Amino acid sequence: MYEGYYADGSVSEKRAIAARQSVGHIRKITDGQSFGSVIDIGAGDGAVLSELSNSHFAKTLAAVEISGSGLQAIKARRIEGLTSAEQFDGYKIPHSDKAFDLSLAIHVLEHVEHERMFLYEAKRVSQKLYIEVPLELTRNLDKSIRESGPYGHINFYTPGSFENLLKTCGFKVESLMVFPHDIEYEQHLAGKAKGWLKYQIRQNFLKLAPKTAARNMVYMAGALCSSENA
Repeated sequence: MYEGYYADGSVSEKRAIAARQSVGHIRKITDGQSFGSVIDIGAGDGAVLSELSNSHFAKTLAAVEISGSGLQAIKARRIEGLTSAEQFDGYKIPHSDKAFDLSLAIHVLEHVEHERMFLYEAKRVSQKLYIEVPLELTRNLDKSIRESGPYGHINFYTPGSFENLLKTCGFKVESLMVFPHDIEYEQHLAGKAKGWLKYQIRQNFLKLAPKTAARNMVYMAGALCSSENA
């Protein structure tokens, strides 16, 4: 499914907007922490890595990606500070234990057949992990499955089920945050007026009634984790 996933450049603007959004989440949750080396696991077309490089987030960057077209797109970007970009099978990362200060898995886990295998390997190669998923396990799960299935989403999360998965994989969850979509992303998808309205509804609902909001609307969750024995 993913071999030619990034060959079509028609959604490159959406990916760039989503990357800016995710990097904003990373910066917020890491709250000034510094990282010398970062690996993006399931790096897609390299949009997140490009944003991180432009903002000098880390000294060195690395990527692994399952899709051949994604890997080609990453290499075509010529990202400053990118020391390696390799194809992998989704579970075996070609780097040594604790090779990186931070690993990233941005909107990857919802695609992964064997979630725990993936998480154990991410934990193996890094000191800390930032992982971000959509929270699509709402009251209207049928709609989530119908709309996200064509993009390869096979796992669906609530904030609680996501946190439980991380903890039962041996992670210490240092911080977990629920995010609404940025206004730029909402307006890209829905248009200026409707996107502004959706942004206001989603973010204010989350502020006023966070548990009820996550049961009724789709948000994102980001978690910064370390190994329990770290």
